[in-house]
Amino acid sequence: MISISVRKQSKYSVSESKLKKELASSLKQSGLISNAKVSIAIIDQKDMLDLSRKYLKDNRLHNVLSFPDKEVKGKFVSPPDKTRYLGEIVICYPMAEKEAKMENKTVEEKVIELAKHGGRHLLGIHHD
Repeated sequence: MISISVRKQSKYSVSESKLKKELASSLKQSGLISNAKVSIAIIDQKDMLDLSRKYLKDNRLHNVLSFPDKEVKGKFVSPPDKTRYLGEIVICYPMAEKEAKMENKTVEEKVIELAKHGGRHLLGIHHD
């Protein structure tokens, strides 16, 4: 089972159930076969810039960041219930909104796309 928690500011309209379903499906398609937990945070530009400065040492506004548990906390120890915490996906809603408009998508479609992208990073699937 894949457990996904979503934290968002109330002004950001995204169907949590659809987001969870789509991300779980994407993680399975990417090869996840064990029980896992993932957190998603949908935040504003200021908070994304703060994270960018703190963790990436840059001053760029990113649309999505992934924080794999193993990279944040060091060596991973399997919990007794065998459910692995993969990490957190952070999505900048205003950036998703802007990109969705440019790509002729709904904001929800863009947020789901970014969540899937972040999920692949949590699994160690990276791009150039």
